[in-house]
Amino acid sequence: MAVITISRGSFSGGTMLAQCAAARLGYRCIDRDAIVKRAADYGVSEHNLKDALDSPPTFWDRFKHTKYVYLTLIQAALTEEMRAGNAIYHGNAGHLLLRAVSHVMRTRIIAPPAFRVAAVQERLKLGEHEAVAYIQKMDDDRQKWTQYLYGVDWRDASFYDLVLNLEHLDIAQACDIIAATARQDCFQETTASRSAMDDLALASRVQANLAVTPATVHFEVDVTAHAGSVVVKGHLSTREQADDVRAVVSKVPGVNEMVLELFAETEA
Repeated sequence: MAVITISRGSFSGGTMLAQCAAARLGYRCIDRDAIVKRAADYGVSEHNLKDALDSPPTFWDRFKHTKYVYLTLIQAALTEEMRAGNAIYHGNAGHLLLRAVSHVMRTRIIAPPAFRVAAVQERLKLGEHEAVAYIQKMDDDRQKWTQYLYGVDWRDASFYDLVLNLEHLDIAQACDIIAATARQDCFQETTASRSAMDDLALASRVQANLAVTPATVHFEVDVTAHAGSVVVKGHLSTREQADDVRAVVSKVPGVNEMVLELFAETEA
């Protein structure tokens, strides 16, 4: 029950490849819009979520807490969707959000400029020079976005298990490679990797609930989980605020124990 993430530059064949591999493996094919729609179930505008994810870092400079909230909700939606396994996700930074889980196969697709320019010209009806400029802007925005939100260069090959260059491979051949790699033992779900995914999902769910509950919506905390035990770390100023956090966390399904490391006087 592997999970595959596909990262790529715009118009690099990632959608076609994801759809091909999903059909070949019998997996669900999930894009960013599906995750945004699920994240919006927490009560946030789907339109605003999409706009925020497409906005450059200058937007986030003005709304840093909004960045925290939206990332929290995207993480929660993605981990819940991926828990069922047998899925391919092609969208924003899935390889970074799910990197703690060993049965996630992190894939990057590279396409030559001519491939990408032709795709832009066909889809957007642009001239060659306009298409080149469009791709450059999209790539620059993606790099700035990932660097700002995660502090990493998404193009770094060390973040991936498999990198495919479509210069000499066609989509069908690349699809064959992805399908064959996904069937390898190293990407099959184990008891440990299943637990890691469940822990990530629970921690994300707790953090998301804190991010949308009126009493705790302005707090920014780090949440980890292990086998139902949740640790919440952050900096709050009053015991009443810690009580608000405790009240929210205690109601999240799957939490059977919590430790709050919020300020010196707080006890678990």
